[in-house]
Amino acid sequence: MTSLNAAHISLLHPPSFTRFLTARAMSSLSFQITSVVIGWQMYALTSSTVALGLVGLAQFLPMLACTLPAGHFVDRHDRRNVVRICQTIDAAVIALLAIGSFTQLLTPAWIYAACVVIGSVRTFESPASAALLPNIVSAEALPRALALSSSAFQTASIIGPALGGFLYVAGPGVAYATVAVLYLGASFLIASLATSWTAPKKEPASLAIMLQGFSYIRSKPVILGAISLDMVAVLLGGAVALLPVYARDILHASSIGLGFLRAAPAVGALCMSLAIARYSLQRHVGPTMFGAVITFGLATIVFGLSASLPLSLAALAVMGAADVISVVIRSSLVQLETPDEMRGRVSSVNWLFIGTSNQLGEFESGMTAALFGTVPAVVLGGIGTILTALIWMKLFPPLRQVRTLKTAQ
Repeated sequence: MTSLNAAHISLLHPPSFTRFLTARAMSSLSFQITSVVIGWQMYALTSSTVALGLVGLAQFLPMLACTLPAGHFVDRHDRRNVVRICQTIDAAVIALLAIGSFTQLLTPAWIYAACVVIGSVRTFESPASAALLPNIVSAEALPRALALSSSAFQTASIIGPALGGFLYVAGPGVAYATVAVLYLGASFLIASLATSWTAPKKEPASLAIMLQGFSYIRSKPVILGAISLDMVAVLLGGAVALLPVYARDILHASSIGLGFLRAAPAVGALCMSLAIARYSLQRHVGPTMFGAVITFGLATIVFGLSASLPLSLAALAVMGAADVISVVIRSSLVQLETPDEMRGRVSSVNWLFIGTSNQLGEFESGMTAALFGTVPAVVLGGIGTILTALIWMKLFPPLRQVRTLKTAQ
């Protein structure tokens, strides 16, 4: 039996990874359903688009405030327990929203408060979950494990919004109650994991220690190049934010067409995730990452210029597939190049950069569209993504020269 086949078997058969993957899917599905239900319920209560914007802000601000302490906390405690407690808190908060909905006592203020807690908890859960996976699988199996984890997230991104809408028909209380059960189930699965984590030497919390994640990333050209490349590419390639405009004014599609457009990137990402999980990324890792970002930019340009719904769907699917290649390589490099005792802080910084760029990317696309028009905004974003990849190839030669994930320096 080859080492590749052995790695494939060792990854899929132990119950710990299966449980982790199931918990990841349940947690991601819960978040997707919650996002849809909170948005619909808030708009039903207020009829205000400003109120909808404040929902996102209520989750975003805690992320900025909690990133540094979250990374330090994750590195000082068993990541399994951090994830489990975060999911339990999510379940409790969502259960309160369910009770408020059933009793018709829920107000926008209570929803905002819940969003603050959810945003705060996710700031701890996301880096803890990212740092937990290397404690479950071997370094050789990590890229394939990350691909499968990404496929679980993408599947939830496809199913979650539709399921949230379906559950909302029965009432927001029913939807929230379902989410609370899913979060509790994920928490129980995480609690049952067997991990290799060992407690680090106790250090007093200080700003210098909390900032070590930033310092470490800055000292590692491979990690800095991978994170910054992905961040800038996402920032410039925020075409998804303009999908409603494309659906109505350019492609002349119905609301069903908009649904297909929103699902297309996740479908492409899911297919690519499963392909990477099956065949892995064995050679030319650095060039492959740059090629994926350039492909993402080219597909963005095609989408921006397209007036055909099938072509637009295909371009969005390619964007999703290319993005997954970049995400898996970046995540693998970050985890493999980071000592276990620092993975929480580094993962927290990584999550902050990528999460921020997603939201700022949507803002950038909206503002550019307002200034130059929708099609030029998307095309310029695609061109900017390609130029960024070419510039980063010059700025970060160690990243360009990475051949295999095992030999990343």
